[in-house]
Amino acid sequence: MVGDRASHATPLSVARSLRLLGEHVSTWRKLNRLTAAQVAERAGISRDTLRAIEQGKGTASTENLFRVLRTVGIMDAVVRATDPYETDIGRLRMDEILPKRVRR
Repeated sequence: MVGDRASHATPLSVARSLRLLGEHVSTWRKLNRLTAAQVAERAGISRDTLRAIEQGKGTASTENLFRVLRTVGIMDAVVRATDPYETDIGRLRMDEILPKRVRR
């Protein structure tokens, strides 16, 4: 059925992760002694958008999330955490999946 909200409900694990990420962002903001207004201004977003991120609503764009992560000083760490070559599995499988060389 087109437009059926139930079929697009946010999975519980995703909702939990959004909420935890938001809590972590809020904690980093406070550890840096920054107000919500300061972070929003420095990130170039509205306070409502920052509030949505910190509450884990999942409505902010990826760019706005990364603007906030940069402002609180954790953007590089978050990007690094998703690097497959930083994991044992990624390092083990990189030779299996990726070509040995790129032909020109």
